[in-house]
Amino acid sequence: MEKFKISFPLESEYFTTVRLTTGGLCALADFDVDSTEDFKVCVTESLLILKRNGFLNAELSFTVSEMLSCEIVGVNQTGEVQDGFEDEISYALLNALLGRVDFRKNEKGRVIAISFGA
Repeated sequence: MEKFKISFPLESEYFTTVRLTTGGLCALADFDVDSTEDFKVCVTESLLILKRNGFLNAELSFTVSEMLSCEIVGVNQTGEVQDGFEDEISYALLNALLGRVDFRKNEKGRVIAISFGA
């Protein structure tokens, strides 16, 4: 079992780097092209959820074993919270692509962490 962690600001210019990293880890887990793209979309949507919930940074933790699992935790929740329907679309997309996604929320009902595996 291999573990991989990355911390970075939730700025759009870093999302490409995260998607490339995710793609490399999917290759280690022997994902096919479609599964790799689905997993990268799920990581990106999770980051967008955290950004819309006011987080300025994120920590990603990947575990590569018989499956690839990912936990994305929001850090430094001092940004502007953006209310809207975008989170609902992201939730639906994550559940459609992965089937099982765990959303951890704070006392105000805001998502603070997302975990999933494939």
